[in-house]
Amino acid sequence: MSPGPALPAWLTRVAVFDLETTGIDVASDRVVSAHVGVLDAEGRQIAARTWLADPGIAIPDGATAVHGITTGYAREHGRPAPDVIAEVTAALRSLLGQGVPVVAYNAAYDFSLLAHEATRHGIEPLVDPAPVIDPFVIDKAYDRYRRGKRTLEVVAEHYAVPLDDAHEASADAIAAGRVAQALARQFSLPPTLTELHTRQIGWARSQAASLTEYFISVGRLDPEQRLDGAWPVRTSPPTTD
Repeated sequence: MSPGPALPAWLTRVAVFDLETTGIDVASDRVVSAHVGVLDAEGRQIAARTWLADPGIAIPDGATAVHGITTGYAREHGRPAPDVIAEVTAALRSLLGQGVPVVAYNAAYDFSLLAHEATRHGIEPLVDPAPVIDPFVIDKAYDRYRRGKRTLEVVAEHYAVPLDDAHEASADAIAAGRVAQALARQFSLPPTLTELHTRQIGWARSQAASLTEYFISVGRLDPEQRLDGAWPVRTSPPTTD
């Protein structure tokens, strides 16, 4: 990472978290691989663990096309899903308990799916993880009118963060952490983790409401449907009131 302005003290040591999964439904899809690491102030990974799970269901071809993990490979090399979910949840709970912020890109997806998986396997879920840093939400809040997609690949490139192996859990997690640090160097983020976490709850809610209006206008949602703007854990796909 190139040198830049000093980071806020709370961004000089951050955890990073990413999942690769069987699909995009947080309530029904399953974890295939996971990564939890820790970055220092220069964005170097100083601790890490990666998991491969046998999700217990077939991995759709579409998901394999994204992350490269087949059903056969996961069954042969992956560990039982309950063990993986328990260990990932425990690792995150430990870091959060120490006050280490966890960076996750589009955090509501990863934390929500992990919570549903934990409940599925009888593990106490992370129902209100904090402090969490979500570069997806922060980027949209501070650069609202920038055109183009907001995928991790696109946003990493925008902030000059290398991402050489997209959709591999460790690569995505590390890139998300470095994007968070790049955002802090470019914008004046809230001075404390508590305030940043609270602001993101509001930003995510507003962003979901705005996207709901757009989807209704182009016919992707019915007028009575709403996107769930809860953050960092949501409960459902679009629902009707």
